[in-house]
Amino acid sequence: MWIYEKKLQYPVRVGKCDIHMAKLLMEQYGGADGELAAALRYMNQRYTIPDKVIGVLNDIATEELAHLEMIATMVYKLTKDATVEELKAAGLDSHYVAHDRALFYENASGVPFTAAYIQAKGDPIADLYEDIAAEEKARATYQWLIDMTDDVDLQDGLKFLREREIVHSLRFRESVEILKDDRDKKKIF
Repeated sequence: MWIYEKKLQYPVRVGKCDIHMAKLLMEQYGGADGELAAALRYMNQRYTIPDKVIGVLNDIATEELAHLEMIATMVYKLTKDATVEELKAAGLDSHYVAHDRALFYENASGVPFTAAYIQAKGDPIADLYEDIAAEEKARATYQWLIDMTDDVDLQDGLKFLREREIVHSLRFRESVEILKDDRDKKKIF
């Protein structure tokens, strides 16, 4: 089904230990507009989408899983050398008490991931508009994360992710047009 290569979709580099930035990145790990929510949303919606565009949802869903891996790598690299005191100072003490240094699906505020983040209406066009909105919200979040760090190495990876969100939004927009054209065609001749 997939071929797994032991490399990230795009190289993740960080210039320094930055626990606070790691905490902010958790928004894209387990937040409402993050990579996990996107991957699960698209995988789920593909079961009620017409065959003409099912591949788009499948392709983007699997790419979102690759993005989730990139975010996890960023968080790990930003915190791997942090002391318990530094984790506490950055507001990650409750995370440490519950999970040590393990990643956990939660947002930047520490709220655990919930399936309530995932929408599926069953109407292909409505679902694709939901997906466009999700990609645009993720794009905006990546821009704000870029604005929050002066680490040019980290910014590079975040810029890659931001640009992929734009591509995904465009692919979903194309899919909407394909389905609208199909819907508007005369069915009986």
